[in-house]
Amino acid sequence: MNTLSMASVLPTSNLKPLTFPSIRTKPSFALTNPHLHVASPTPSRFKLCASATEIAVAEDTPLPPQPQKLGVVVKPTDKPRLVLKFIWMEKNIGIALDQMIPGHGTIPLSPYYFWPRKDAWEELKELLESKPWISQKQMIILLNQATDIINLWQQSGGNLS
Repeated sequence: MNTLSMASVLPTSNLKPLTFPSIRTKPSFALTNPHLHVASPTPSRFKLCASATEIAVAEDTPLPPQPQKLGVVVKPTDKPRLVLKFIWMEKNIGIALDQMIPGHGTIPLSPYYFWPRKDAWEELKELLESKPWISQKQMIILLNQATDIINLWQQSGGNLS
């Protein structure tokens, strides 16, 4: 049965508005932005009254365009970065690699490699080569930084002063 034949079957003369006294709305908030189009507050009672022909017309008519929604601009987070960590001791220097994820902390990617006990630079190089997601450029920068710190440690004789 289509909607037009339903309209002829349903009586339309004795329609009474339906009220829902148990439904209450929350208080509306006043917005100070003059560019926002905000509907007036909803009454505390809803009324519903429609005939079948009004429903059929309402289904065929397109909805009015919605007002433009406001968005929030979120600053993108910084990219994760690789960080060398050092343990500076009198007779050894320890080198480790961590990944720093802004807003989440650090993830250790290696144990500490101690120089001169072992060749920490070579062990770090092997670790970096085993990670395919670390670019050649990043690998060179990290190895050069490790070399600079090891050389500084050697020149100071393990003393921080």
